[in-house]
Amino acid sequence: MYDTSDIRKGLKVLIDGNPFTVVEFQFVKPGKGAAFTRTKFKNLLSGAVIERNIRSGEKLEPANVEERDMQFLFRDGDDLTFMDEKNYEQVTLSAQLVGKASDLLTDNLKCAVLFFNERPVDVTMPTFVFLEVVATEPGVRGDTSGNVTKPATVQTGAEVAVPLFINIGDMLKIDTRTHEYVERVKK
Repeated sequence: MYDTSDIRKGLKVLIDGNPFTVVEFQFVKPGKGAAFTRTKFKNLLSGAVIERNIRSGEKLEPANVEERDMQFLFRDGDDLTFMDEKNYEQVTLSAQLVGKASDLLTDNLKCAVLFFNERPVDVTMPTFVFLEVVATEPGVRGDTSGNVTKPATVQTGAEVAVPLFINIGDMLKIDTRTHEYVERVKK
């Protein structure tokens, strides 16, 4: 059982039989009354976010979750296939489970898949991926007032806003959480 002092971002708990993860929390000590922790939870099955106040001294039940290192194999329409690196077991997930970052997945990319009662409920990608630009328009000379960007298509088909100096064939470091260009890297 978790105590209120154990609450932290990413903590997996069981509420009303469903697995939730802590999205954000704030300890509140009002002038009158008992202290409590205002907490936002995200349902790992439905994605719904709820807010609850947890009084000091209350206990939270840990969720029966297991995180496995898996490798992305291939995409088949809207389905993504991952393979467990230990026992080579394959699991197929919906691209909606990964979210917008699913278009940044490359073959053999290592991800962490979260299972609740042997059912996959969440996928955590690496923070950064390195992808090659396959299509972009050349930057227009003189169009450099401020932070100007242009669209570029990377090898997975995803479109990313990049600075004007990026050309076809450049290797980019992209943040999977924000879907944004970070920097150009050497091959």
